Amino acid sequence: MIKNSFISGISQEEKKENRGSVEFQIVSFTNKIRRLTSHLELHRKDYLSQRGLRKILGKRQRLLSYFSKKNRVRYKELISQLDIRESKNR
Repeated sequence: MIKNSFISGISQEEKKENRGSVEFQIVSFTNKIRRLTSHLELHRKDYLSQRGLRKILGKRQRLLSYFSKKNRVRYKELISQLDIRESKNR
């Protein structure tokens, strides 16, 4: 398996402890999204991967909206760490 060289906003020690946390899930979804988008740049007609990408995007969006309601300060920090845009609708 390819080691993920994308952003890891949470250090290795914290990853092992907090695998179920919302922040970890958002980071892992972001890494999956980046991997899938780079895959889809090469394989434009891979419609199953496109569907999977849309599903992961929806899951991440729901988690981000939940996290923004729960802890706005950590949400802002996570958004800036991952370099993703803030949702238009809250």
